[in-house]
Amino acid sequence: MSWLLRGWRRWSLWTLLVGLVATLLVTLVWLAGRYEAEQLQAKIERDAAEAVSDVRLGFTRNVQSLQALHAGDPSFSSWREQAALLLQQHRELLRLEWRNSTGNTNLAFVDSPFRQPVFERLGRANALPDVLRACSAALRASGPAYAPSYYVAQIDSLGLEVMELCLPLATSGRHSGYLVATYSLADTLAELVGKQVARGQEVSFTEADGTRLAIAGSVKRGSRIFTAQQLLDLPGNTLLLRMDSWRGPPEIFPNFLSALVTLLSIALITVVILLGKDIRRRTRAERDLGDALAFRKAMEDSLVTGLRARDLQGRISYVNPAFCQMVGFSAPELLASSIPAPYWPPELIDEYQQRQAIRLSANLLPREGFESVFMRKDGTRFPVLIIEAPLINAVGEQTGWMSALLDMSEQRRIEELSRTSQDRLQATARLATVGEMASLLSHELNQPLAAISSYAIGSNNLLQDATNSSPVYADVRTALQRIAEQAERAGKIIKSVHNFVRRRDQAREAVQPEALLQAILPLVALQARKLGVQVQTQVAPDLPSTVCDRTMVEQVLLNLARNGMQAMPQHSLAGPTPAAWRQNRLLIHIQMAKLAAPGQWLEFSVHDNGQGIAPDVAEQLFTPFFTTKAEGMGLGLSLCRTVIEQHGGSLSHAPAPGGGTVFRFTLPAGTPPVAAPHLIASPPESPHGTLT
Repeated sequence: MSWLLRGWRRWSLWTLLVGLVATLLVTLVWLAGRYEAEQLQAKIERDAAEAVSDVRLGFTRNVQSLQALHAGDPSFSSWREQAALLLQQHRELLRLEWRNSTGNTNLAFVDSPFRQPVFERLGRANALPDVLRACSAALRASGPAYAPSYYVAQIDSLGLEVMELCLPLATSGRHSGYLVATYSLADTLAELVGKQVARGQEVSFTEADGTRLAIAGSVKRGSRIFTAQQLLDLPGNTLLLRMDSWRGPPEIFPNFLSALVTLLSIALITVVILLGKDIRRRTRAERDLGDALAFRKAMEDSLVTGLRARDLQGRISYVNPAFCQMVGFSAPELLASSIPAPYWPPELIDEYQQRQAIRLSANLLPREGFESVFMRKDGTRFPVLIIEAPLINAVGEQTGWMSALLDMSEQRRIEELSRTSQDRLQATARLATVGEMASLLSHELNQPLAAISSYAIGSNNLLQDATNSSPVYADVRTALQRIAEQAERAGKIIKSVHNFVRRRDQAREAVQPEALLQAILPLVALQARKLGVQVQTQVAPDLPSTVCDRTMVEQVLLNLARNGMQAMPQHSLAGPTPAAWRQNRLLIHIQMAKLAAPGQWLEFSVHDNGQGIAPDVAEQLFTPFFTTKAEGMGLGLSLCRTVIEQHGGSLSHAPAPGGGTVFRFTLPAGTPPVAAPHLIASPPESPHGTLT
């Protein structure tokens, strides 16, 4: 019996629980249905009130339009034109009449163009008493008055429910007549009630007993229709507006709400259990994701390579600390910036925008990267190497570009040091060659010169001891002959060495002056960017070519350009400031020279705005092995002058107007002339800095 009692209690508890749940669901269904019915009824009540407001507002506007017809004491013809236009604009008006002061006679009338004349079949006699009563009420109230609505039969066996509006008219303060407007109640509902309010609902004018006078719209009939009624109180008449909704009352499960709640109640516990498991999985995933983000953040912060992410429009969406340190801007400043970027040099903005538009639109992202120039916050420029790759999200769509940037300033400095060392080694090799040549000359000339000296001393001794008749005269002649032979040998050795030094004389060719300039411009631009110098070139048009050793002349032009740039104020390896770029200028000018010498000559000039050349330095400027540089060899300008003179020209210098120095040299145009011109240099002034 005890187990039966325990089983009965257990089942009774479950039965009670099921009963409570069933009661809860039934109550929920009933409350949901009641709530939905109340909401539908409240909505249709609001719609009915809005419809009445729309109709009242439309009647008021029509009264104003009707009053405007008689503004300015119109004639009958002009009144008919204005009335016809008004009827075209208001479909709810069927007819407009201008009656005399008694209201019995029509002075003028116009019918609506949208239907047959409404009084064509039965005339106006039946409705005249109601119209006169409305006009009397309007005259007493000095305002519009409405007559009761009535039915008018039509020729097509149909009819209209119409309503008359009477509006008193006054001229010069005296009563002069009436304006009678005939409304169609059905068209009034169609035109004056808002389209959104009447959509899906039936709107009608009814009498107090429920008889419908006019209907607009239609509804789907059901077991129950939601209905709302509103009074339209007009001067002289009152209409009842009724609105019926096509939506019926909620059924057992309104909008499946109760069924959905039942299913949700059953699934609630399962969802909670699954949600608990999902929360635990999400917590583990978030913890793992946080660890991964922290690891990536630490890795990115430890990089010396700048990282930058941009969206599809080129705006920056992410930067790492290395990039911020590289350009000198903070991360918020970079993320809040737009195109152009704040680290773009102002003079290169247009070029960078065009390059970025072409590269990003065509998806041209070279894997090996490309070089560019950025500007730090303090205005200094520095070279960078940019390597970009598409930024792909988790679903495989491209959302932007990821860039890795390397500061190339140190590499450029090392390259420049390496280039300088290489130039120094080459200069040392050339000096070694000169030393070897000097040793060769010294070795070869040593014995001939010693023999010459011996023969000369012996001849002198013989001449002192001999007389005119002495046979030593033959020996003297022999000694003198030996002297001549050794001297000739010495001349041959010197000539051979001279020919070796001048072995490039046969390598001359016709070259355009602009080609000489274009050949050295890359090297000049490289050093100019390092030293912060603006290089300007001017080449006169239609210049003839010059016959020269192209390599040697290019070396002369390059040496003079480097000397001019090194004579200007120097800057740190971090790069020059924008002000220094504007102050340091180097001008290379090529034109025809106006000289007294015969033939045509080309004049090359290199103009710097440095400190100039001191007088004591100018005296030794072209002396071999004289230099003002700590690491110079003193052979640059000397060799330059030698090369130019070998071509028949001359090299000189002069102070430049406004400061600095101008170096000029000439080359023959076409074929070299017989005589070489000489440029007279003006007196030098002020120290020049460093020269080779």
